[in-house]
Amino acid sequence: MTVVDRFLQYVKFDTQSDELTNLTPSTPGQMIFAQHLEKELRELGLKDISLDDNGYLMATLPANCDRTDIPTVGFIAHLDTSPDMSGRHVSPRIVEKYAGGDIVLNQEKGIVLSPSEFPELEHYVGQDLIVTDGNTLLGADDKAGIAEIITAVDYLMKHPEIKHGDVRIAFNPDEEIGKGAHKFDVERFAADWAYTMDGGEIGELEYENFNAAVAKVTFTGRNVHPGYAKHKMINSLRIATQFAIMLPRWETPEHTEGYEGFYHLVSIEGTVEKTTLTYIIRDHDRDRFERRKKEFEHLTLKINNEFPGVASLEIADQYYNMREKIEPVKHIIDIAVEAMKAADVTPKVVPIRGGTDGAQLSFKGLPCPNIFAGGLNFHGRYEFVPIPSMEKASQVIVEICRLVATADAGGFTSCIDCNHRAYRLRKDLPCHRTGAASRV
Repeated sequence: MTVVDRFLQYVKFDTQSDELTNLTPSTPGQMIFAQHLEKELRELGLKDISLDDNGYLMATLPANCDRTDIPTVGFIAHLDTSPDMSGRHVSPRIVEKYAGGDIVLNQEKGIVLSPSEFPELEHYVGQDLIVTDGNTLLGADDKAGIAEIITAVDYLMKHPEIKHGDVRIAFNPDEEIGKGAHKFDVERFAADWAYTMDGGEIGELEYENFNAAVAKVTFTGRNVHPGYAKHKMINSLRIATQFAIMLPRWETPEHTEGYEGFYHLVSIEGTVEKTTLTYIIRDHDRDRFERRKKEFEHLTLKINNEFPGVASLEIADQYYNMREKIEPVKHIIDIAVEAMKAADVTPKVVPIRGGTDGAQLSFKGLPCPNIFAGGLNFHGRYEFVPIPSMEKASQVIVEICRLVATADAGGFTSCIDCNHRAYRLRKDLPCHRTGAASRV
């Protein structure tokens, strides 16, 4: 079965997650899909297969060589699709050898995927693309990743001449609602490091993500008949609006890119008596992230100086930038870069303007950067995935497994200057901690 065959089969499962259920997995479709995958993995002959009550599926492709110093590498993807748009009755189709120009997704509804709105389409002229029918999202995030991982381990099993160590794979629920890593048993997974196959376009390699927090500012007012309200009414809606415009107008998602952080107002719920503003706070730099949270405290204090006791603030951190956990083991980035080059893919090391299960897993003790799965325009009806990108992603997985098993450094080496111990592709690679080239 090809990666395309698997993908077209997987997107038929309705696995949209739901943050309101307080269950794990948050929706029953994710468990149904996990059970299907469990059966497939057993039929392929993988070992140590387990599916727990929370929908976490794990399995092992055992090593096929005698070396005992090969690290165990893992590959992870998530079962769920975004709550932003329906994933039920997904009806994908293949646009063969895309000729450029508009792709009509739904003639009846006038839904068109156009390079005038999505210029990245022009990068894929001549390639076969999988698109939606305009009524649902596609589900390449992250069913493309699942298909690529299973296709890669299937390929390795059929090609024993490619030597590899133990390879662990895992598929988890509820990534799209920020809970994918919450019940992930890192100890049971037992990998030295892993990669989430959950990135976007071909070549993407990510090990930096936002530091993230959610802030809720509640304004308590007092309602009085408006005809008799002078010096009596406290309109929480108006005060909440005053708070909102005190934040920098250019530091919002629609005005930022790259490493630029932002404040994002995601919901307003209110009446004269009570209004709540909910924000997400994002920044790659930890110091700037902390200052952004302090700004909320400052503005809340400022509002309360004018309207005593009206405003209250709750801030909760969500996740942190995985870079601080990846830097000490940056050889895992070197390996991914070399694997992409071996698969004739140009690496694009970029920061994630969002979060990933890999960030949370990195802070749980499993360093876990993110590799492209190939899809674009995630979470909506204009989502598409180029077939060659999925095929290359699967090939990159194979190359990573091969490189880890055949590194000429013979496993772990240490820098003579700082004693930094890490797995090296080559003995002459500089130390990521000091820049020194010498080794013992």
